[in-house]
Amino acid sequence: MSSLIANRRTLLASALAGAGFLILRPLPAEAASDDQSLIDSARITVDNFAHDGQMSDLRRKLAQAKGVFVVPQLLKASFIIGGEGGSGVLLAKTGTGWSEPAIYTMGAGSIGLQIGGEASQVMLVLMNDNAVNAILRNEFKLGADATVAAGPVGMGVEAATTSNLGADIFSYAKTKGLAAGISVEGAVISARHSRNTAYYGKEAHPRNILYDNVVSNPGTQALRQALTAAEMP
Repeated sequence: MSSLIANRRTLLASALAGAGFLILRPLPAEAASDDQSLIDSARITVDNFAHDGQMSDLRRKLAQAKGVFVVPQLLKASFIIGGEGGSGVLLAKTGTGWSEPAIYTMGAGSIGLQIGGEASQVMLVLMNDNAVNAILRNEFKLGADATVAAGPVGMGVEAATTSNLGADIFSYAKTKGLAAGISVEGAVISARHSRNTAYYGKEAHPRNILYDNVVSNPGTQALRQALTAAEMP
């Protein structure tokens, strides 16, 4: 009997130790799940922009773009804010289509909307390699190394684009069903290396993620397909 009790105690201790291990060390799986939610939200954002009749200018520019940065939720953004931002994903257009996304964060020293309200969804369309390469550096400040213009929205779009033809990046926002151009001058975009490692299960620099096919995750396919579908010739 004493031997049976001892065995039961041993099994119980082992089970508790295992449970403790699971409680103390779930971070990689949890992080990957959170990052999949971010990528799924980015796909929803792309779909929302693509189905908005006021965003035809964005769709035309997306067809010509070299990259895109999608922020599904830019927290607490109003007419003028300080210190807010949100997580986003950076993708490049390669010879085989849209790349795997790299996870970044955008911290805003000051973000101004052309209309009032909260900028819950933001897309930055990167028109040339200079814009993509600038973000791929360790830390990039919008407006410092690449010119940024608030993308025109709604009536008068064609006239509004004439003064911004040389911009490296065009920025667009949607809030509560409303579309707007958004000024992001001074916002800082930084890579989240640990989150990229957790999501892909392998350490890789964002440049390698975008261009070298060193990592992949089937969870990104819907986002990449949504971007392709959103392009307007």
